[in-house]
Amino acid sequence: MKIVRAEINQLDLVTDVFNQYRVFYDQKSDLESCREYLKERMENDESVIFLAVDEGEEGLEPLGFTQLYPIFSSVSLKRHWLLNDLFVAEKARRRGVGEGLLNQAKNLAEETNAKGLTLETSHDNFNAQKLYEKFGFKKHTEFHYTYSL
Repeated sequence: MKIVRAEINQLDLVTDVFNQYRVFYDQKSDLESCREYLKERMENDESVIFLAVDEGEEGLEPLGFTQLYPIFSSVSLKRHWLLNDLFVAEKARRRGVGEGLLNQAKNLAEETNAKGLTLETSHDNFNAQKLYEKFGFKKHTEFHYTYSL
């Protein structure tokens, strides 16, 4: 397994695993819309995507990905990264793919002198919570609500 920063020539590989991620979260499979969404993010340099791949008989096989969006802290006057998406294909779970992707995200934060990484996960995604806590993420207890409009 290797993890690379995805580039536009790997769009189809990212699209495949991104679509699987959305289906995992009860969204309808839609490869074309996923491809367009990711293409726009990549072409406009709006996110950073790390892709875990294996060499298969037919070329590279996607195992998982993480997508990070830059946000900024007015208080600290620094960049911060929102780890918005992290997914490991079912066939690749328990092989260190998630930890490898988290390491790449952490490296990106360090390389860009960011304040840190932030993520959210659903309250019942216990496997992800265990991974994040094992990796060193701390659950915030001082904030009780998330608001959306």
